[in-house]
Amino acid sequence: MSANSTVLIAAYNAEATLERAVLSALDQPETAEVCVIDDASGDGTLALAHTLAARDSRVRVIAIEKNAGPAAARNRGIAATSAPWITILDADDYMLPGRLRALHAIAADHDFIADTLIRTPWPGAAPAWSAQPLQPRQLSFAAFVLGNASERTGLHLGFMKPLLRRSFITQHAMRYREDMRLGEDYEFYARALALGARFAVCGEAGYVSVEREGSLSRAHGERELQALRDCDDDLATLHLSATERRAVRRHWQSVDERLQWRRLITAVKQRSAGQALSTFTSPATALYLAGKLAEQVWLRGPAKLAAWPPLSPRQAH
Repeated sequence: MSANSTVLIAAYNAEATLERAVLSALDQPETAEVCVIDDASGDGTLALAHTLAARDSRVRVIAIEKNAGPAAARNRGIAATSAPWITILDADDYMLPGRLRALHAIAADHDFIADTLIRTPWPGAAPAWSAQPLQPRQLSFAAFVLGNASERTGLHLGFMKPLLRRSFITQHAMRYREDMRLGEDYEFYARALALGARFAVCGEAGYVSVEREGSLSRAHGERELQALRDCDDDLATLHLSATERRAVRRHWQSVDERLQWRRLITAVKQRSAGQALSTFTSPATALYLAGKLAEQVWLRGPAKLAAWPPLSPRQAH
């Protein structure tokens, strides 16, 4: 199979892991180019990226002067590359040999192909894994949105790193939303599905997701959550069925619950009763917040509840 894939790596302070990520991409015969976009790192990430580029002509480096977030970095990479297929690789993560070959083998009838992540804790020792038949299945817009609907589902399909057909992205002038630093993948994939992308999901093909404690996906704040919630308002303006609109509304509600919880924490820190009460915006949200408060009582004990603010998001999950 010819080298026909761009691997995009948005890197921020990733000196400890970038080389592993880049080498794992170069180890795929299907890789035509690896584009490392340094997002104004404060460590040696950019220098390391240039060193790797000097070793292999397939590596190119883009340096962003002011930190802009992964969405902006990926947009720069998409604009600067040309291979017919694109895949995203986080700088903390890496690919096992044969991943792109396996995905390309089922790519003919699809625009996006996402494999199940192989999760491993930091520092990311190679997991025990053996290739299995991928058995691709079609992913619908509603199933994808509901798969990200809340902590309750545990699916979080927005974390997937699919193989993307560039012609589909170009045809629909798709770019990642640069105002989002949480859930930008969710918005991008949901919009693609709404625009008619043929999106397949399959078993483990070899993407290793290295999970760090205290990552942004866990330690998100109010601004990031609000942007994630409000992107659903824009998705709802697309041509959706009634079932799809209900799915978007459920996702909006699930993110809003987490947003109101963060706002309640802020209100308690500021000892503002009025602000705290304003977070109980609906019966469903009130029930969610009551459950989170009960969780705090269980974790701390009734006598310590007065010692708010609550535990950090990392401690509470």
